[in-house]
Amino acid sequence: MEARIELEEWRGSSSAKLSRTAVLTADSSSIALTRYGSRWSEVRRKILEAFVPEGYPGSVTPDYLPFQVWDSLQGLSTYIRSMLSTQALLSAIGVGEKSATVIGATFQWFLRDFTGMLGGILFTFYQGSNLDSNAKMWRLVADFMNDLGMLMDLVSPLFPSALIAIVCFGSLSRSFTGVASGATRAALTQHFSLENNAADISAKEGSQETLATMMGMAFGMLLAHVTRGHPLAVWISFLLLTVFHMYANYKAVRCLSLKTLNNERSSLLLQCFMETGQVLSPQQVSSMEHVFPAWFWSWSSSHTATLYRHITLGVKVSSLKHSDAMELAGSASLHYKKVNYLLLERDGHIQVIIHKQSTPQDILQSFIHALVILKLLDKAKAVHIESRQWMDNNYTVFLAKLRSAGWSTERLLSHSIVWRAHWVHDFSDDKIN
Repeated sequence: MEARIELEEWRGSSSAKLSRTAVLTADSSSIALTRYGSRWSEVRRKILEAFVPEGYPGSVTPDYLPFQVWDSLQGLSTYIRSMLSTQALLSAIGVGEKSATVIGATFQWFLRDFTGMLGGILFTFYQGSNLDSNAKMWRLVADFMNDLGMLMDLVSPLFPSALIAIVCFGSLSRSFTGVASGATRAALTQHFSLENNAADISAKEGSQETLATMMGMAFGMLLAHVTRGHPLAVWISFLLLTVFHMYANYKAVRCLSLKTLNNERSSLLLQCFMETGQVLSPQQVSSMEHVFPAWFWSWSSSHTATLYRHITLGVKVSSLKHSDAMELAGSASLHYKKVNYLLLERDGHIQVIIHKQSTPQDILQSFIHALVILKLLDKAKAVHIESRQWMDNNYTVFLAKLRSAGWSTERLLSHSIVWRAHWVHDFSDDKIN
C-alpha cells in the first residue's frame, strides 16, 4: 500500500482566528503544494500587522477601533497645526532676522523648556493620583491644554514685548498635556487589553501615531507654504483645524466603554440598581457619564445625578468637631462594627473615615454605603439603620450583578487616600476607643 500524507498550514494567533494558507500533499513518488489566498492579501495582512495588535480584533475590546480612528484623526490635525504654530514661534524669536542673536534665541528657548518641565512636575504633584479615575475627562483636558499652547505660539509674533511670558505660558500648557495624556493613555491601554497584550497594543499605537505624525507634517508643510504671507488664511486654517481636533477628541472618548468603577460610574450604577433592581452595562453607563470637567456641567445637573460629589473619602479625623466625633463614636458602636470605615452625615454631605487596615474592597464598600445613605436621606428617618440593612441584604447581590455585567469590582478608582484612622471596638460594653 502506497504511503500518502497531507499537511495543512494554518495561520492565526488563536484557535478561533485561524485561516488555511496552504496544503502539502506527498506520497512516495511526488509532492504537491497548494496555496490559498492571493499575494495581495498577504501583503495587506503584513502591512496591517504593523499597526494593529496581534490577534485583532479578538485580542482587544470592541471600542478599540472607533477610538483609534478618532484618535488618529485628532493627532493628524494636531501635527498639521504644529507646523503653523512652530513657524510663528520661530518667527517670533527672530529666526531669519539679521538683528537676532544666537544667545538671545537660545535663552528664550531654554526658558520655554524650563517652564514646561517645572510645570509638568507641579501638575504631577497635584493631580498625578487622580488621572486614572477620570481618564476620559483628563484626556479632553490634556488636548485642550495642547490647543492652548499652540495658540500661544501662534499669537507670540503679535506681541513681541510679551514674547517670553506668552511662550512660557504655552510651554506650561503643553507640559500638562504631556503628563495627562501619558497617564490616561496607560489607563486606556490596560482597558483595551484582553489577552495581557498591553505592550503590543502600546507598540502598535506608537506605529499609528508615527504614521499620523508623518502625514501631519507633510500636510502641515504644504499648508504653511500655501498660507505663507497670508495671516488671515493662517488663522482661519488654525481655528478650523482646532475645532475639528476638539470634536475628534470628544468622539474618541465617547467611544470608550470603561469597565472600571470610579465615583460617577458607581453612583449611576447604584441609583439604577436601587430603583429597578437591574445593573447597567458599561456601554449604557458610557453614554450617561460626563466627559467634561465638573464646573462645565454641574450647574445644569440635578442633585441625584451628582450624589457622588457630596461624599468625601478619607477624612482627616483631627479636623472633626467635638460634636461630630461624639456622634461618630456612638454610631460606630451601633452600625459599623463589622466594617473598616465610619460614615458621618452632615447637611447632606457624607464624610468617610477609612480604617488604616482597610483594603481596596473596603473603600469601594464605604463609597457605596455613603451613596446609599444619600439616596435614602429624604425618605428614611433612621438613615444609618436602614442603609446598614440595605447593605446587609443587597450589597453582595449588587456586586455579583456588576461582575456578571462585565464590571471590574476589585477597587474604586478615586483620588489617593492619605488620611486614615485606627479604632478598636469594645464589644463587652459596645464602646469604641
